[in-house]
This record gives sequence, structure tokens and C-alpha cells, in this order.
Amino acid sequence: MKRRHQRTALALIATGTLGGTALAGTPAFASSTPLRFPTAAAKAVSLKAVAIPAVTPRAAAAGAATPTVVATGKVVTDGIALNARSGPSVGSLRTGTIADGTTVSIVCKAAGQFISGTVKNTGFWDRLSDNSFISDAFVQRREVEIPKCTSTAPLPAISGAWMLPVSAGLVSDFRTAQRPAHDGVDLGATRDTPIRAASSGTVIQVVCNVSKGSCDTDGSPSLRGCGWYVEVLHAGNIVTRYCHMVRRPSVTLGQTVARGSILGYVGTSGSSSGPHLHFEVHVGVPATRENAFSPIAFMRDRGLTIK
Repeated sequence: MKRRHQRTALALIATGTLGGTALAGTPAFASSTPLRFPTAAAKAVSLKAVAIPAVTPRAAAAGAATPTVVATGKVVTDGIALNARSGPSVGSLRTGTIADGTTVSIVCKAAGQFISGTVKNTGFWDRLSDNSFISDAFVQRREVEIPKCTSTAPLPAISGAWMLPVSAGLVSDFRTAQRPAHDGVDLGATRDTPIRAASSGTVIQVVCNVSKGSCDTDGSPSLRGCGWYVEVLHAGNIVTRYCHMVRRPSVTLGQTVARGSILGYVGTSGSSSGPHLHFEVHVGVPATRENAFSPIAFMRDRGLTIK
């Protein structure tokens, strides 16, 4: 009987049937009344803007946090690939897969969903050096004390006038063959991770955007829209958009923000199957599909890497 439970738990973790890749595209402005910055005011701000020179890729990403590895372990799954998650449960967004027999680097442990695995039965999940989580039930390692994860997220990488909005791995790329209308990237940050302004600027949108229901509850792939989201207008008529926040954003319309200011917190509102940040970059005002630009290429030109 125990073996059957192990295989069932492994199937949930390995097959991606819960909390798979999120679905988020260009917002569908169809429901709640958005709070928008007046067009005239947006133009007034952009007239004062000065271009920000690109930083070469050789520039050091100052401020990047390097996780301390406290232990290593071997994934044991009887041959089935193990899903890495953005949080300590099979309902969290899948951030990748790890092959059976792979050695993983463990940073800390977090209490989460109880799993009966191939190695042990436990409610602890291991946070890896890339900020993803795997159940400790499938990790064979020495019996060493693993510290509990703190609630403070590492400061995202910084380079010059720009920084990454969260420290998290890439889950879904910009306009792939499978998702040609995906005008940004999905970053697998955990629920309640602070979302930081990628550069200084002015808040020009604070919007609840969902096809039905409320942005104050978890969304689903059956909905349309970005849920709670914020847009910031930067120098050079560059706009960044941050979607699927867990609750009403922390900033207000027209507010001036510095690079690194907390705009809100990661959630799964709107068209989403699990907590993550959908992040867009637009070269032009207002932000449209036509002026969407790959965040990976944009950040790479400024010495920052999304991977």
C-alpha cells in the first residue's frame, strides 16, 4: 500500500498535472474599471525623459545574491523526471524538471505539502540554489541539519540603472511557437515574493484586469487578463508591466518610484495556473502588442540575465 501512495505522489510531482505553465498574454481589458494615468500626463512625463544608455553584457551584476549551499543530495525517483516548483507544493508553478539520479544543491528547507516519496515521507521541501523547490521525499542525502528558509527573498540582480524585478527562473519565454501571443516572460517566483521596479519611473497604470470575478482571488487558465498589474513609465519612453499580483498593488497612480521600489507581490490573479510574475517590456507609450519587446533581450543589453 505504501508503494502505491509513493507512485501516486510521484505522478503528481512528475507529470505536471497540477500547477503547470501559466497562461498570460496581452491583457484583455474586459472587466473591472482600470485606474489609468491620463494620456496627457503620460506625454508630459515622457517629454522630460532622457535616453538610458545600454550597459554592455560584461558589466557586473552588482547586488546579485548568491545562495549558500548547505548540502547536496541525489534525486531518486525510480526513473521518472522530478518537477521543480516555484513553491513547496505540487500546486505551485512548475519551473523545470530534474532527471532521476541528478545531484542537487540545497540552500534551505521549507514546510509544505506532505509527500510520500521513494526515499521518505515528509512535509519538507528543499529550496535549491536556483530558487526552485523539490520535495525532500525524493532526495537521498546525508543526515545534516538543513536550515529553514527565511521569508526574505534574495535581492534581484542589479546593473546600472536597471535590475531584475524578481530573483526567479524563466518558466515561459517571449512569443514562442507554442504561445505566439505571449508578450512577456513568466518568472517562477513564489507567492508573496516582492516585485521590484526594474528602473526608476512613474506609475502609469494600476489595474484589475480579469474577464470575470475578482482580482483578489486566485485566477485560472480559463480566465482572461493579467489580474492585478502595474505599469511603470521609464526614461526613453520605455514601459514595464508586472502582472498577476496577489492583491492590490502597493503603489498608486502617478507615483514616482525608484529602481527597486516594491510595486506589489507575486500571486496568481487573472489568467494564471500558479504563482509567478508575468513581466513585459514595451518601447513606446502606451504599451501595446506592436511595441512589446523581449524582456530577455532588453535586460541582456543592460548586463542582466533572465534564464
